[in-house]
Amino acid sequence: MVGIETCRSVDQFEAFSAAPLASLYNRLDPSLDLPTAGPVRTFATLLSRTQRRESGVPLVPNHVLTEAQLEKLLHLDSCTLANAIETFEVRLRNTGFTDSSVHCLFPDFPAVVGYAATARVRTSDPPMQGHSYFDRTDWWNYILSIPAPRIVVLEDIDAHPGLGALVGEVHANILSALGCACVVTNGSVRNPQAARGLGLQMFAGGVCVSHAYAHVFDFGASIAVGGMAVETGDLLHGDSHGVQTVPLAIADKLPDVADRITQQKQRLVALCHSPTFSLQRLRSAVKDT
Repeated sequence: MVGIETCRSVDQFEAFSAAPLASLYNRLDPSLDLPTAGPVRTFATLLSRTQRRESGVPLVPNHVLTEAQLEKLLHLDSCTLANAIETFEVRLRNTGFTDSSVHCLFPDFPAVVGYAATARVRTSDPPMQGHSYFDRTDWWNYILSIPAPRIVVLEDIDAHPGLGALVGEVHANILSALGCACVVTNGSVRNPQAARGLGLQMFAGGVCVSHAYAHVFDFGASIAVGGMAVETGDLLHGDSHGVQTVPLAIADKLPDVADRITQQKQRLVALCHSPTFSLQRLRSAVKDT
């Protein structure tokens, strides 16, 4: 397929452009051509709206972590990382992560870390006119505005999410070419074997047969997936347990805290296997942690 081969032929990511990809993608079905005029919400509009929030939170992070800092986060499992975040008391302990409705499709993959590119999708209802929706290729430019590595987070806003899937074989290849390490959605995906072959991690509510009436409703908005609130540019970490947001203000401090927590946990585990184990020693050890 022409779109997939184009994605795979890119030797240097910096030379990759979303514009020719959009042209090729539209050739898959002429009826999907993006109109040159009409009620298409542009990235500039979303940028203006988001940057003018009363909170003053920028669209993308003011700073990004170094490769070395990202690498340290990649070596942490999500449970230990969550424990480390709790020690800073920057948020409630029941927030900041996906619940059990969102599953890791490739639990054998290593952890992923990246910055969030958000979008809202719908798949259930047909358009009021025609047989399909105009396909949004403008959101690819938005994805490229996010620092790498990128994680695409899709909120299926239908009343019953997951009837159809936006991300299948073609979109998996497109997102991989756009420097995305992972896709997270409360809805469905399909053709997961294609994503596996690309090394593209997937977290989803399920797997489905059809794309149905899948289309991008808008992008760049504040969304929620599996109970996890996500903003454009949020730093995310995910592994076989699920996905969580990592507050940038403390991100560089978390590996050291996680190491201390791991050592404390190992001491407790070792005590449980010790021939001198007793409840008194256990209570004393727990008190010292």
